[in-house]
Amino acid sequence: MRPQMISTLLRARPVVLRATPALARPSSSAHGQETFESFTERYVSFFQSAQDLFEVQRGLNNCFAHDLVPAPAVVESALRAARRVNDYSTAVRIFEGIKEKVENKTQYEAYLAELKPVREELGIDTKEELFSS
Repeated sequence: MRPQMISTLLRARPVVLRATPALARPSSSAHGQETFESFTERYVSFFQSAQDLFEVQRGLNNCFAHDLVPAPAVVESALRAARRVNDYSTAVRIFEGIKEKVENKTQYEAYLAELKPVREELGIDTKEELFSS
């Protein structure tokens, strides 16, 4: 190409300004890892203070998004929160979420056994076949 043609082509291009969004922050890996105990305490207190269904379900989504199975204390607190907002289906979905998160059926059955008194107290169906299928 001739130099004159190249300069004409370069002038014809629109100028695109790229602005960094004002809300963007540089990422940092300097923050510490949360321990399982602090995770458990944080979600137990969250579910104890949750006052409506949206808040309970938001907490469950956040809790189950982590790469771990919540402790039985967290599950119990979430079940009580679901009962407090009077939503039986959310309580059942908590058990469905646990079933998906555990590695095997034995671990799931251990959760069911440990949470049996809470399930009976709150009136969550205690038929094992409901949860073990």
